[in-house]
Amino acid sequence: MKTISTKVFLLLLLSISFSSFSQNDSTKTEKPCACCTPTHQEFDFWVGDWTVYDTTGTEVGKNTIIKLEDNCILNEHWRGAGGTTGRSYNYYNRADSTWNQVWIDNNGGNLVLKGNLKEKDVMVLKSELLEGKKGKYYHQITWTKNKDNSVTQRCDIKTPDDKTANTVFIGIYKQEE
Repeated sequence: MKTISTKVFLLLLLSISFSSFSQNDSTKTEKPCACCTPTHQEFDFWVGDWTVYDTTGTEVGKNTIIKLEDNCILNEHWRGAGGTTGRSYNYYNRADSTWNQVWIDNNGGNLVLKGNLKEKDVMVLKSELLEGKKGKYYHQITWTKNKDNSVTQRCDIKTPDDKTANTVFIGIYKQEE
């Protein structure tokens, strides 16, 4: 009788252990990804390793865009053919439902931009109104995914009434192989 009780006790103990293990496994939830929403993925078309060309086909630099912090940041690392380097941090701000970019380069230049996806695969970010020698202006950058999966980045100086005063840069991003 003693042996049967010991066996029953061991079986019961094993059963409880397996039951607890299974229950903990099935009720265990991983931390949800706060930045894995469709809105947080709107700018993913820019993620990758790119060689960047001007409109004449001349290589002007390399750019690497990766996702950081559980997909909450797009981090850009620019390396220009002429020696300029820069980085940007791009993120979606839920508080005001905008995409934001903070850019800083090795010449001390910086930009702070804000905007939204205007249509599928077209991101437009714009600075606040700035004051320069020639008056007030905005910086505006537009990224457009092209049918061949390249991306065109266009940097414009805009007047307060949203007219293009000057196009500073047009770069065609082609994925590195």
